[in-house]
Amino acid sequence: MPVTSVEKDPENLTMTIVADFPVPISRLWDAYADPRQIEKFWGPPTYPATFTRHDLYPGGRSEYYMTGPEGDRSAGYWEYLAVEKGHSFEVLDGFAGEDGQPNEQMPSMRMVFTFEETAEGSRLTTITYFNSAEELEQLLEMGMEEGTRAAMAQIDDVLTDLRSFAADRATEAQLLSDTQVRVSRVIRGTPQQVWDAHHAPELLQRWLLGPDGWQFTNCQVATEAGQTYRYAWADANGENGFALTGEVRESQPPHREVTTEAMEGIDGPPTLNEQTLTPVEGGTLLSLVITYDSKELRDTVLATGMTEGMEISYSRLEKVLAA
Repeated sequence: MPVTSVEKDPENLTMTIVADFPVPISRLWDAYADPRQIEKFWGPPTYPATFTRHDLYPGGRSEYYMTGPEGDRSAGYWEYLAVEKGHSFEVLDGFAGEDGQPNEQMPSMRMVFTFEETAEGSRLTTITYFNSAEELEQLLEMGMEEGTRAAMAQIDDVLTDLRSFAADRATEAQLLSDTQVRVSRVIRGTPQQVWDAHHAPELLQRWLLGPDGWQFTNCQVATEAGQTYRYAWADANGENGFALTGEVRESQPPHREVTTEAMEGIDGPPTLNEQTLTPVEGGTLLSLVITYDSKELRDTVLATGMTEGMEISYSRLEKVLAA
């Protein structure tokens, strides 16, 4: 078990948990930075977590829920107060309601995660700061210490699973709910480079092409919230054209962008696309959460070979960045 000590200090309203791991700091950090990995251990074994948002940068936000054996859910969120890549991050940790908004009836707390190198590998020290002795006691009675121990006992399996999260893995799609899919791919490049490649027309037209031989016929890029974009393509003969259009809802370069997306000429509500770029070992983790209007639409789009098509484009993107 990685937890080596738990110290509760009612006088200073803190609880300090120390855990040691036989891996480098970078590997441990990535386990917390990657939503695919942290959701494998953030919740206890009987209450696994699903992260629908995970923005590890100052001012960013994470949103997750834990699902119990009877299908019951408990939601939470993090607001990032400070981040020092590879060394520490500080969050405001709180409970959330079914709508994802903070549950004001439940206490929130400040948590500081510090990563250090040791002779055997790395150490994670987590200090939780409570607002009052009553809140500390309330959360301990709810099983916070036991739940944390049980959750962290799962980290070792994640840390040894190098292949599932390696930089040379192809694009993968993970079902988060009946209407949400998370697409993940590590791109060899910095977040700024990947961001620029999504917003500079001269770069975008070199990689976002789909099958070989296809070409852009229109590339109107949006870079700020409220702006609209339009991308249109045709095959090598200039035929079978189609276009995607949408609007930028949020823009926080070079980390997060939220857009809508719809196929031109097709009736129906657009998807909501939430893209986050996070630096990890080997490059930048591109995490794209797509929300569809229905399960049927989600399944129809996935059945078209969407994931495979995205891998072709992302592979081409890496070549553009390398050049």
